[in-house]
Amino acid sequence: MRANWKSAAMAVAMAMTTVAGAQMAKYKPLKVEFKKADGTPAGTAIIKPLQNGGIRLKLELKGLPDGEHGFHIHEHADCTGPDFKSAGGHFNPTGKHHGFENPMGHHAGDTPSNLVVKDGKVKTEFDLTDVTLDPLSPNSLFAGGGTSLVIHGGVDDEKSDPAGNAGPRIACAVITQP
Repeated sequence: MRANWKSAAMAVAMAMTTVAGAQMAKYKPLKVEFKKADGTPAGTAIIKPLQNGGIRLKLELKGLPDGEHGFHIHEHADCTGPDFKSAGGHFNPTGKHHGFENPMGHHAGDTPSNLVVKDGKVKTEFDLTDVTLDPLSPNSLFAGGGTSLVIHGGVDDEKSDPAGNAGPRIACAVITQP
């Protein structure tokens, strides 16, 4: 009887893994295009679903000022230049404060570090576990018609509300459901 229980438990675990994998497989990687304030291209982001419901974000950016730049997910799928204020505030469906160093918690749209630009370029990738491509989740990048990725002109201090004193918005990419 014990062997049957273990076999049944293994079968259930395998089925759950298969279902989770199938669920994530239906969310295809998404490529979005950044533009600068003057409308010129600034590179791309590829957003891939992770099995845990988060995302992997791969950035290849160009033509940006050298130095450190704050980078966030914003609440609206609108990158109207030249200031990109149409992107709204940080994506924050859980009503938290800004920054990973804030003891009150961080926005779902906060990212774990500033982007370091050298020779106008950035090539990096990282995982974000507070957002998803699942359109049924309140933390979906497609919530409310979509979101945007915004690069700021200055360094994010990782704690000041509402946006880490990261300065003006210098590049933006719209995320909408394909």
